[in-house]
Amino acid sequence: MSLNLTSYGNLTTANLTDFNINDCTLSTCPIAYAQVHYDPSLAGNAFYLTIFALLLFVHLFFGIQYRTWGFFGSLVGGLVLEITGYAARVQMHFNPFLSNPFLIYLICLTIAPVFLTAAIYLCLARIIVVYGKQYARFAPRTYTIFFICCDIFSLVLQATGGGIADTSNTPSQEQSGINIMIAGLAFQVASLTFFALLCGDFAWSVRKARNVRAPLQVLSSQAKFHGFLYALGLATLTIYIRSCFRVAELQGGFNGTLANEEVPFMILEGAMVVIAAISLTVAHPGLIFGKSWGAGNVINGGNEEVKVELANFHN
Repeated sequence: MSLNLTSYGNLTTANLTDFNINDCTLSTCPIAYAQVHYDPSLAGNAFYLTIFALLLFVHLFFGIQYRTWGFFGSLVGGLVLEITGYAARVQMHFNPFLSNPFLIYLICLTIAPVFLTAAIYLCLARIIVVYGKQYARFAPRTYTIFFICCDIFSLVLQATGGGIADTSNTPSQEQSGINIMIAGLAFQVASLTFFALLCGDFAWSVRKARNVRAPLQVLSSQAKFHGFLYALGLATLTIYIRSCFRVAELQGGFNGTLANEEVPFMILEGAMVVIAAISLTVAHPGLIFGKSWGAGNVINGGNEEVKVELANFHN
């Protein structure tokens, strides 16, 4: 990350040649020289770290118990990145001048929600099978493959841009990295928008056929399944809000006003992702499908053809 310094105390243009920002501390350098222009809140970042750590243990338990391996891997990956990112922000509280914690926080918290959206995409395919794939524009497997590919592309752009921006030696290199990050985040917003539109289209088709019995009517009519749908919607909305915020934040670069204010970050980044992660925990698909997430026995006495389809739609 390039640094634009001005004269301060003993740091003047005469001795900036040998200046190393990593040698700074809060007692020797002004906060304006730090990686972010504020001292990250210890309580706030530790609070988020603790929440994500607790959710990680819950998902480890649920994932193993219900064998929701795809969902499990996505959530665990995202939560581990969130924990790592907020651990780096806690370290930044004690010394906000160090570049390594900033790089870790920047990349981890930027890409972590990509893993959460992957879990949501996996759920859509199961929902389509429950209501009937005749109401969807594409096969359940197609939705999963397409949006997971979008996630991977967004992930690569964000991670690459973050690495380039923070290890840059010139302002132009830094801006190039930021632009790549913005492209990745913007692509994530676009793919989430398209995902929401397809979900809305599917929901409308199901609603128009509400008098027709769903293949898995016993499951789709349950209140907990409706709660599962609302939780997925809330998780999608909060990640969408968060992604829009990060695009706006990076528009001004690392030295921009929004990128150097902690309150908007803690609300529109931290709180939004916490809500999404909690939603995907309290409405864990294992609590809805049981061990049938990847098996063919969602309900007893159901149509055998549907059971087999639910078990093998991802094949």
